[in-house]
Amino acid sequence: MQLKSNDRFDFRKRVAYYPEQKRLFHRNARRQLQKLAAALGFKPGEYDVRSNKGGIAVSGEIVMHTDRLYVQASQPATGSNTGILFRSCEGRRDYIGGPNHFASLDLLHEPAALATLIRWHCPPRTRSGVEP
Repeated sequence: MQLKSNDRFDFRKRVAYYPEQKRLFHRNARRQLQKLAAALGFKPGEYDVRSNKGGIAVSGEIVMHTDRLYVQASQPATGSNTGILFRSCEGRRDYIGGPNHFASLDLLHEPAALATLIRWHCPPRTRSGVEP
């Protein structure tokens, strides 16, 4: 199923047990996380985007990871609308980081709004470690 340029991908449509839909979920989420990285002011090389498709019964996760920020998109098994997890971190090998914050998967279509929410909860730090 190919989307037209004016169609919005439905990130909340279940992808577990539907391999083609899962492939599209990962492709579109990767694209939107790259737009989020740009909205946050990151340049190529300052972030990684990767995905783990997981098993057939789950959506898997798509992750954008920087030296100070971890963002993950997935479909919660509970069906709740909290599919974006984000938190501060200390380097790209930090998989625990600061407190978890959640947002709707629908915000993947609004990278600027999602960037504003992320900045509010995970403000950027200067090199001295003090917030600007």
